[in-house]
Amino acid sequence: MATSHPDGVHISSHPCLRAKLSQLRSSSTNAADTKRLVHDISTIIACEALGDILATDESPLGYEYTTEGISPSHISLIPILRSGLSMLDAVQSLLPSPVSIHHLGMYRDKSTLSAVEYYNNLPPQRTDDGAGRMDVAIIVDPIIATGSTVCAAIETLRDWGAPRIVCLAVLATEGGLRRAPEVWPEGVELWVGGVDPGTDDGGMIKPGLGDIGDRLFLTVGK
Repeated sequence: MATSHPDGVHISSHPCLRAKLSQLRSSSTNAADTKRLVHDISTIIACEALGDILATDESPLGYEYTTEGISPSHISLIPILRSGLSMLDAVQSLLPSPVSIHHLGMYRDKSTLSAVEYYNNLPPQRTDDGAGRMDVAIIVDPIIATGSTVCAAIETLRDWGAPRIVCLAVLATEGGLRRAPEVWPEGVELWVGGVDPGTDDGGMIKPGLGDIGDRLFLTVGK
């Protein structure tokens, strides 16, 4: 029986993504292959998400051609350090023009399981002249486990003034997918590559993905 997910949660059913995700979950996948697989999966997820949330704008160019842009045009990418950096190139390569990137650094406190913010590179609040405008904030973070990190990021962006938030993740637990939309149901969408039933403590059933940052940057056991 299929699990029902909250409104605004989208799970990819792309066969290529599912095959690559199974490769990524293998403990024998090295750092180079991890980086490649995260990039490939992120590309598919981003294609599906951007195709849904964006539209094209046309403007005349001479008599024979029109130029097409995207709407909304004020998009910001919000990678969650460190592992969110692994998804940036994939999303950037799909967008027709450069967009602003604002980093959020967060870690999960092992005793309280709450997210702790240690870095915030969001711009100053939007001004009347349009500076700092962010119509859509796209959070990129490969893993949503307990959901505490993505929930904290959503709260930070909502309080900053972002009118719409889209979260892209490679893999999420059922618990994380239930928890994240509850922070701001009318303003948040989640697009993920796969779903893990999760364990009682909010982790993932083995084989999970481990710490993607450690796998990418070869810092396992630090």
